[in-house]
This record gives sequence, C-alpha cells and structure tokens, in this order.
Amino acid sequence: MNYSLHPLGDRAILIEFGKEIDEETYNSVRKISNILESEQPEWLIEVVPAYTTLTLFYSPEYVYRAFQESRLPYEVITSELKRLLDRLQPSIKNEQRRVEIPICYGGEYGPDLVYVAKYNYLTEQEVIEIHSSGDYLIYMLGFAPGFPYIGGMSKEISAPRRKSPRQNIPPGTVGIAGEQTGIYPIETPGGWQLIGRTPLKLFNPTDSSPTLLQAGDRVQFKPISPEEYVSLEGERQC
Repeated sequence: MNYSLHPLGDRAILIEFGKEIDEETYNSVRKISNILESEQPEWLIEVVPAYTTLTLFYSPEYVYRAFQESRLPYEVITSELKRLLDRLQPSIKNEQRRVEIPICYGGEYGPDLVYVAKYNYLTEQEVIEIHSSGDYLIYMLGFAPGFPYIGGMSKEISAPRRKSPRQNIPPGTVGIAGEQTGIYPIETPGGWQLIGRTPLKLFNPTDSSPTLLQAGDRVQFKPISPEEYVSLEGERQC
C-alpha cells in the first residue's frame, strides 16, 4: 500500500494514498478509515475520509500523558500509524451497502434537465437513462450534513456549474457539476445543475444515524413518476 504522511496543524495528520481519483485509491482510504473507526485508539478524535486522503484529528494532550515521550505528538502518532499501515493486508475487503435512490426527473423537480440535455446534444430521456444506469460510489460526505459526493457518472451527461448559484434548493434535489452527481440533503444554496429530486429524507438530526448515506456506499438511481414521488415523500429507506 502506497501512502505518505503529512502534518496538518498541531492536531491533525493527513494520509495521502494517491493523486488520482479512482476506486483503488479510495478503497485504501476506506480500509484505514474502517480499521481506525473499529479500533478507536484513545488518541483519535475524528476520521475524515476524502477522495484520495484521510485526515485524522488527534489529541496531543492525550499523547503527552499516555506516551510520556520527548517526541512531538505528531511523531508519536506517525509511528503508531506506520505500525497499523504496515500490518494491513491487501486482501482485506471493504464491506459496501447498496442503496437504491428513487428520483423524479425533470419538471419542477429538475429544472435544469433541459439545459443538461441541450449542453450534451441529448434528449431529456437519454440523460435520464444514462444517469439512472450508473453504478455509483459515494466517495465522501461534506458541504452540508449528509451531502454525498458521488463519483463514476458518465461524461456523456457532464455539465458545468451554474454561473449564478440558486439561493434555496429543496432537500432531496439531485444535481450535476462536471462529472460528479450529488443530492442536497437539506435546503441550502447551491450551483449544481438540478435534474431531479428524491422523496427520501437523507438527513434527520434526531435519528441515531442522522445521514441516510455513508461514504463507501454504492448507489443506484431509479426513475419514478410524480405520483410515486408523492407516495414516497419523507420516507427513509435503504
């Protein structure tokens, strides 16, 4: 496993597994993230996976007390991580959930579907078919609570961000920006091209697991009618 370690301030360390966004690199990110989350070393505060990196926030106060060494906390944590990374077997596999997301495309739910179709010299139905035929990977959550950055979208339906972001985007709205697609879990401003909306509730702060989707999940989109959207609205499924 190839990686490099970098200090990030005095309370965090960045593990970089590569420069290119691809599933092999991301699998390395998830393996280490899963192990750290399961082992929960006491010096660890938070693990933040991203496309090609993993950021670890740690407690330097705990390191000083527990290890009682003259080395800097960063040096101690680096040694701990190298021991962990060196014993990791390449055969360890990441367990992935598969989540089906129903989407009502176009119309009031996806006002930019027309633009995305024209930009790519396609019909609206062709955009829907391409978007809903993908087998996607959620690389990370960010920007807003539970917002999934979903990779693997076809270049055939890529589209640039809007020049002027919208002030209020309804929860559940599905957008495209470049070759990425994502879902706004809460009402928020945003500049992605909006092509549809899911009736599922992606974020519930009172739930024991507030976000429906997690980094590492695989996602498939299923087109539904406006009538089906209404009947499913507010549900939370996996």
